[in-house]
Amino acid sequence: MPRTTQPRKSWSYTKDFKVKAVEMSLQTGIQVKQVAEGLDIHPIMLSRRRKEYRDGKLHGDD
Repeated sequence: MPRTTQPRKSWSYTKDFKVKAVEMSLQTGIQVKQVAEGLDIHPIMLSRRRKEYRDGKLHGDD
C-alpha cells in the first residue's frame, strides 16, 4: 500500500451545524444513519454529538 506524505484532511463543523444535526436526528421516525448520510458525515460522529448534547456539553444559542 502506498504511503502518503500529506496529513489527512479533517473537517471542522460549526457548533450551530452540530446542534442542528443532532436536533434533526432526534425527530420521531428519523434514524441517525439517515441524517448522517444526508449531511455527509459519519454516523459515529453524529452519535458522539448526540451524547454530548444529552450530557449538556453541546447546546445552541451560545
